[in-house]
Amino acid sequence: MARVYISSVIAAPTARVWERVRDFNGLPRWHPAIRESRIENGEPSDKVGCVRDFRLQNGDRIREKLLGLSDYDYFCTYSILESPMPLTDYIATLRLTPVTDGDRTFAEWSAEFECAPDAATDLVGGIGLNVFQAGFDSLKRHFGG
Repeated sequence: MARVYISSVIAAPTARVWERVRDFNGLPRWHPAIRESRIENGEPSDKVGCVRDFRLQNGDRIREKLLGLSDYDYFCTYSILESPMPLTDYIATLRLTPVTDGDRTFAEWSAEFECAPDAATDLVGGIGLNVFQAGFDSLKRHFGG
């Protein structure tokens, strides 16, 4: 099983960062790699079990299912249903934790998945840098950090 873990500190209160990332359909508003997104079947974007269908800037399509969402613990967990990436059993969690010193946010994004051993290094590196870190960098720019 391959694992990806990226963390960062965002110079904004956790509640404000959560407002930005909480919407499961809101990736195009804060992640630079996402062009467009929609929730299938007109379901609410915070309903556990809803499926988002989105396109990357390069045109690739990905479908993901919301597995968990907590406004109390500031996390969302999701799985990939369809992707051009050569992986299976992908489960990821984006979690925010308040940093009381300076009213900042500790952000963690992690994933586990199965893939061919020869693809693991590229997938872990690509997801870590182009998805997780790129998202955190965008949030830090948005919040002025």
